[in-house]
Amino acid sequence: MPIHLRPDWHLPERAVTAESHWRDRRQFIESMVAAVGLGSICLAAGCKGTPQGHPDGPLATSPETATSGLYPVKRNPAYTVERPLTDPRVATRYNNFYEFSTAKDDVWKRVDRFEIRPWSVKLSGLVENPGPVDFEDLVRRMPLEERVYRFRCVEAWAMVVPWSGFPLADLVAWAAPRPEARWIRLVTAHVPAQMPGAAEQAWFPWPYHEALSLAEARNPLAFVATGIYGRELPKQHGAPLRLVAPWKYGFKSIKSVVELQFTAEAPRTFWNSLAPDEYDLHGNVDPRVPHPRWSQASERMIGTGERRPTLLYNGYGAQVAGLYRG
Repeated sequence: MPIHLRPDWHLPERAVTAESHWRDRRQFIESMVAAVGLGSICLAAGCKGTPQGHPDGPLATSPETATSGLYPVKRNPAYTVERPLTDPRVATRYNNFYEFSTAKDDVWKRVDRFEIRPWSVKLSGLVENPGPVDFEDLVRRMPLEERVYRFRCVEAWAMVVPWSGFPLADLVAWAAPRPEARWIRLVTAHVPAQMPGAAEQAWFPWPYHEALSLAEARNPLAFVATGIYGRELPKQHGAPLRLVAPWKYGFKSIKSVVELQFTAEAPRTFWNSLAPDEYDLHGNVDPRVPHPRWSQASERMIGTGERRPTLLYNGYGAQVAGLYRG
């Protein structure tokens, strides 16, 4: 009889906070808010005219679009973790996005001017199918699903987030890399007139740019997120699409992507170029590697303050360790 061994990161679906629990909790909170005259909240998509001062404001910073009706999407039970979901009101108010602000709790307040429609992603470099891809066409063609991932920042804080989107491998297949392609350089939008942080910190080498090896990009865990918490991605989370590589520190999960450039050599990356002693090229979560400013031995869960030991590759070693042998 064959023996099926589950990977070390996989736990039963019952180990995850039930989706119905956090949705019911949000619905209760929202009904109480409405009762005191603050107005109702759209659940399926970002609402037009929802004020930033509203308790659900951070989740409603993206306007309703032609693809809002695609969410929520079905959760893939193969991607679950042993930790409860981070409260969405906490997760959407705590973001690293220097193009808007260096203060994490200020980003969501400064994204209103950022225009996310129309949007296209350029495929360039060593590919058979170069050119721009319209975002709405892309997201309608891809098999959207929800995945619960751990999210770990190099600054030693962590979340657990339900992302909606599709495997990065599907977009790589769309581009059809040539045999000599080995790396992907990913680039963030750079619109200083709409991104106050980029305008205020013009000395940074904008646009933000990151890189994955082609083998990393084809790993089943690598994910293109277009939604979060059952709705389209808010702007502070990297709307309309971003990378999520859960075995890597958060600076690798580039936001608001406008280009994927396929190259033969490893590209330079934003933070690795600025501070190579703090940000290495791969950016893999590893408690054994010291950091000059933040100990990587443990992590603080945002919203609860709970301390947990850091897991090698953020707990996804069974899926990705083979990428780095030798």
